[in-house]
Amino acid sequence: MSVHQRIAITGASGLIGTALVGHLKAEGHTVQRLVRRAPVGSDEVQWDPQSGFVDLEPLRGVDAIIHLAGVGVGDKRWSKKYKSEILNSRLLGTTAIAKAVAELKPQVFISASAIGWYGESGNRAVIESDRVGDDFLAAVCREWEAAADLAGDVRTVKIRTGLVLDPTGGALGRMVPLFRLGLGGKLGNGKQWWSWITLHDHIRAIEFLLENKISGPVNLTSPNPVTNQQFTAALARAMHRPALFPAPAIALKIALGGFSSEILGSKRVIPQVLQEAGFTWDYPHISEALSQLVKD
Repeated sequence: MSVHQRIAITGASGLIGTALVGHLKAEGHTVQRLVRRAPVGSDEVQWDPQSGFVDLEPLRGVDAIIHLAGVGVGDKRWSKKYKSEILNSRLLGTTAIAKAVAELKPQVFISASAIGWYGESGNRAVIESDRVGDDFLAAVCREWEAAADLAGDVRTVKIRTGLVLDPTGGALGRMVPLFRLGLGGKLGNGKQWWSWITLHDHIRAIEFLLENKISGPVNLTSPNPVTNQQFTAALARAMHRPALFPAPAIALKIALGGFSSEILGSKRVIPQVLQEAGFTWDYPHISEALSQLVKD
């Protein structure tokens, strides 16, 4: 972005948030991070998603608000308690931020969502206009996106994020050590579609959405989703290791509980809005992406 802007971000300490803050600062923007504790610097602003409190005064005149906060869906087994944490962290946090946006009137509000919106789509390709699915994460995404609408007439973008690839965290961060030991392989039957994007392109896409007059849901995925079998084969090639040890579906269900449905489920998501708006991916294909990401 050529114009210097002041941008507020929740979830700034997460995988995506950390990379985004670093990138925006490098581009010359002023970043204010919303934190849940007492602020320790002028670049921090306090908020509390549970109570709905957002300290509005330091945010007056902000150009953009990017809301990424929410507990990780793959961080723990999906007990009844954790499922309610997954929903509430998104619902309460997004409600609080969207209400703040409605009052502060920035130029744009970018609110996190996920491709979980589509539910199980099998081999069918889905785009932003497709209806919501009928499983737990689809219900979470529906509530999450509805909460973002409380921002009122501010341009609002709901970023439906796919599998974000970076060796320092997320799914790839967990797979790399296994593959390095030669213990990697497909998950389940390997035929399920994985819709992925590199962290690098994810950050570039957010910047693109800040600059371009796009609103509504936007799929943040590569234009080339792959099956899990293609993904694991590409990762094994990139790491010069065999992929001989498939993880049976039953083992994943035991190990991961409800989250196994996300690993074994199939979402073939096409980023139609980004494509039609002229966004270009630096890493549109899985082989090049993984080769770059796991370079020793």
